[in-house]
Amino acid sequence: MTPDPDPPACSSTPSARRATAPMTKELEEPEEPREPGPPEHDAPLPPDLATGEHDRRHRTHRPWSARRIPAALVASVILVAAAAALFDVVAVQAGRPAGAWRRHLADELATRPLDDVWVLTGAAVAAALGIWLIVLALTPGLRHWLPLHSPAPGLRASLDRDGAADLLRDAAMRVPGVSTARIRVRRHRVKARADVRFRDPQQVKDDLTAVLDEERDRFALSRPPRVVVRVRRRTD
Repeated sequence: MTPDPDPPACSSTPSARRATAPMTKELEEPEEPREPGPPEHDAPLPPDLATGEHDRRHRTHRPWSARRIPAALVASVILVAAAAALFDVVAVQAGRPAGAWRRHLADELATRPLDDVWVLTGAAVAAALGIWLIVLALTPGLRHWLPLHSPAPGLRASLDRDGAADLLRDAAMRVPGVSTARIRVRRHRVKARADVRFRDPQQVKDDLTAVLDEERDRFALSRPPRVVVRVRRRTD
């Protein structure tokens, strides 16, 4: 009799199972359709939507001046007056007579009436200085700088008016028919005056307005000023 073949080894079954295991894992189950819901918070916004959201949340303001010169003047006057008064008070406490300037000032304040010319003049000067200091404290200053659009709340940039006028003047001189151009940039208006040597002045004015509007938009100003163009024909 032919002997029966040996039974398969016990180790063959686990190896077969191990060989087929990765094949079963590669088959991906179809995902079930999900109902449309609100967008996730981590998904980035499109550029146009992101820009609109940024404009609504952050508004660029004009930078504030440090006011170094007015602050230095006021501090110097207060320092000199306080030092003189303190020195005179210390001298009086040490047994010396009061200063002549303080006795004269006290006598003048006690004897002069309120309708005196010098009293009214001093009051007017003091009121003018006070109003000036209040205006300086409540206004940003730096009127020669134009604020630009800021990509972040903590980042600020400004453009000098003279630099903006130079760029606009260069753009105006590239318009056919313009011989000379004068540009003045203000906070709310750009005044442009040009001399026309040839071409129709109305056509030159339209082309010049379009070019200046395009150049102004390239500045990315937070508050773009309005462009006002005036042309005149020069024959000499």
